Amino acid sequence: MRWLLRKCIKCNRYTLSQERCPYCGGQLKVPHPPKYSPNDKYIEYRYKLKYKTTN
Repeated sequence: MRWLLRKCIKCNRYTLSQERCPYCGGQLKVPHPPKYSPNDKYIEYRYKLKYKTTN
C-alpha cells in the first residue's frame, strides 16, 4: 500500500500532489510514521536515543 497524502515542509498544508506543494511550491514529505516491526534492526539505537540518560 502506498501512501498518497503528503505534507508541505514550508506551509504545513496537506496535499495529494506528488512533486511540489501547489500552494507555495515547497518540498513535500510523507507525514505517516514508519511501520512497526518486531524484527526491527535499529530498535537498540532508537531506545538509546529515546531514553538517553545524562550522567
